[in-house]
Amino acid sequence: MKIADKTVVQMHYTLTSDEGAVIDSSAGREPLQYIQGAHMIVVGLEKAMVGHDVGDKFDVKVIPSEGYGEYDERMTQEVPTSVFQGVDKVEAGMQFYAQTPMGPMPIRIKSVNGDKAVIDANHELAGKNLNFAIEVVSVREATEDELKPFEHHCCCKDKGEGEHECHCKEEGHECECGGQGHKENCDGNGGCGCPHHDEHHNK
Repeated sequence: MKIADKTVVQMHYTLTSDEGAVIDSSAGREPLQYIQGAHMIVVGLEKAMVGHDVGDKFDVKVIPSEGYGEYDERMTQEVPTSVFQGVDKVEAGMQFYAQTPMGPMPIRIKSVNGDKAVIDANHELAGKNLNFAIEVVSVREATEDELKPFEHHCCCKDKGEGEHECHCKEEGHECECGGQGHKENCDGNGGCGCPHHDEHHNK
C-alpha cells in the first residue's frame, strides 16, 4: 500500500542540519507513527511522503516555510532577569513556558546582559532547513477511531440562499474569509470548505 491521506505510516528518520549535525533520530527507538493528511508532521515532509511504499528509503530537504517557519525577530523581547522567579542564575539557552491566551508557549533565553535577558519565542528550528533521511516501515489504512480526533467541524451558519456566515471567531478561531462569510462552501452535511488552521480543527 502506498502512502496517501488517511493511512497510518510508521517510519524511521534522522534529521540533520545543513552542516550535517544530527538534530533528532529514531535510531534505536520505535519508528515514528503518524496519520498522513492529519498534519501531525511538518508540511514539507508530509508532502514528500505521498506515494512512497514500505521499504522505501529517501532523503527530503524541507525549507523553513514548510517546516518551522522563518525566523521572526518580532518574537524576541528584552525583559528583566527578575521575571524568572526561582532561578538562581539566568543563562542563555534556558527554556521556559510562558502563559498566553493560546495556552503555554515555549520560550528560550537568547542572551543575557547584566540584569536583562532577551527571550525568543521562535521555534528553535525556525529559519533552518530540515534534512530528513527516511525509511518507510509500514503503511496501512487508518481506522475510524483513529481518524475521529481529526474530523473537521464546520463553524459556518446557514444564512439561506446558498450563503453561509462564518462564526469561527465565536470559537476563538481566525477564519481566512476575513469575516465576509462563505458561499457554497458547506455541503449541507457538516462538511465545510473553510481553510482554517489545523490546530483549531484537528482535535
